[in-house]
Amino acid sequence: MQGDPKSRKAALYDTLKAQVLTLELPPGSDLDETALSEQFALSRTPLREVFRNLAGEGFLDLRENRGARVAEMSHKTLRDFFLAAPMIYGAVMRLAALNARPDQVDMLVKAQDAFRAALDGGTGAQRALANNRFHEITGEMADNIYLLPSFHRLLIDHARISMTFYRPQHEVMAQDVSEAASQHDAIIAAIQARDEVGCAQLAIDHWNLSRGKIEMFVMPAGLDMPLGQVPIGLST
Repeated sequence: MQGDPKSRKAALYDTLKAQVLTLELPPGSDLDETALSEQFALSRTPLREVFRNLAGEGFLDLRENRGARVAEMSHKTLRDFFLAAPMIYGAVMRLAALNARPDQVDMLVKAQDAFRAALDGGTGAQRALANNRFHEITGEMADNIYLLPSFHRLLIDHARISMTFYRPQHEVMAQDVSEAASQHDAIIAAIQARDEVGCAQLAIDHWNLSRGKIEMFVMPAGLDMPLGQVPIGLST
């Protein structure tokens, strides 16, 4: 690979992040350090620096004397995901409305344009990554050192679970995410208006839409349950 060591490290980081989010690297899979070292022309020291950064953000697990592997998605992580998602999304969106800078709003608008473009003609992976970037920016707007680590971890599993209904074989569900794009537009408008209450409610509405789709494919059957509860089958 061409470029200086810094750019090769950045390329490795971006590649692994995208592969985790889109399930190209499945949960629990081991990383081949030798192959990655050769592919990105990096020695073990910078390679492992990237691994540590990704582990700190929740993408990887580092095991002593056993190397790095992709973060698991277990019964417990799914249960915790359903319990925490509405609370965290609501808090992040509320703070985004209060703290967003004009340049960040511009970034969010561009991310929304990219998401709509991915919906129109992109792959399932491109849709998931574009949606993830939109929400990453709202986290940057919120700018809270306590919330951001939890929010980033939530986005990782949300993207991985969402790949289920972004895949071509579920095209009916993929078309249905156009409603999510409309909600993105409403979120942008609420942030521009500094409407923290409206933004928090939109976060709940947005999660509720996503939750219904997730249940249909992650669980044996979708069910009606109060927001923040876990589906039957994940509750024990």
